[in-house]
Amino acid sequence: MSITLREVAERAGVSRSAVSRTFTDGASVSDKTRRIVLQAADELGYRPNALASSLTTGRTKMIGLISNNFHNPIFLQVFDLFTKGLQERGLRPLLVNLSDETDPSQSLKMLQQYSVDGVIVASSTLPPSFAKAFRDAGIPVVHSFGRHTSTPNVHVVGIDNVECGRMAARALLERGYTRVGFMGGPQYATSTQDRLTGFRDELQASNSAQLSFGFAANYSFEAGHREMSRLLSNGAAQAYFCGDDILSIGALSAAADLGYSVPHDVGIIGLNDMEMAGWQSVNLTTIHQPIQQIVTSSIELMAAMFQDPGRYPEARLFPCHIVERGTLNSKPRPWLP
Repeated sequence: MSITLREVAERAGVSRSAVSRTFTDGASVSDKTRRIVLQAADELGYRPNALASSLTTGRTKMIGLISNNFHNPIFLQVFDLFTKGLQERGLRPLLVNLSDETDPSQSLKMLQQYSVDGVIVASSTLPPSFAKAFRDAGIPVVHSFGRHTSTPNVHVVGIDNVECGRMAARALLERGYTRVGFMGGPQYATSTQDRLTGFRDELQASNSAQLSFGFAANYSFEAGHREMSRLLSNGAAQAYFCGDDILSIGALSAAADLGYSVPHDVGIIGLNDMEMAGWQSVNLTTIHQPIQQIVTSSIELMAAMFQDPGRYPEARLFPCHIVERGTLNSKPRPWLP
């Protein structure tokens, strides 16, 4: 049977309330009493009941971690970093899989039932209104990988997707590509919209390249393979900016299946710099997204809101850079219609 608080109190020679205060964050207890209680607890193998403690403190230390991109391998890294980072701060992540849902009502209802202390929305596709629904319900919220704005309604941590689109366009223009394509994720996704906007604007400003584009059904290998097969079958561009590494890897597979050599026949640049992108068999030129910094910053903001619930929403933006590998030519072969 588990050791009880009463047994610890008897071993330490103190009251049960003194034991309770010792294991309650912020509660008043002398250093001497704390040492005696902790020693008794260690000798007996006592571990405080987190659920019982939450009834006393009114805090569960549970953080709802919401995403709708479970089929994208990059989120294995994201979840790994989030769960480790939260647990290091004594917080408990509660993972919520949205699948293709965009209505926050069900997630809000479920997380309220679990009395979470905060919510992290880890998604580059959901609109700002999704995270705002949690703030409106009085739950501290951070939107990680969210759409950048200078006047956010909630804390937003991520990258400038419009600038990433411009960055990809400049990389292709500098190599002399004159017929380029964009293959994004779902057309409704804010990340897709912003990456296409930046890509298209930079190309139009140069007035030196033709643009075609298409959208994958979701951020997955299968969707990338399917959409790139369609694009290549309708007349290949010289190079494509694929708005995500997993789409890019699907695109590389589709190009190989259709007999195209990368980068000799067609070039590809991705976005994220996931671990798989650096594999020798993939060797993908891509735009690096600083995922570690985004996750760490998101957790810092969540912890700060516990200390200052009225903290004004801020947007934290992290710069990206291109990682040169082997899927773009330094000089593309001339395009023949």
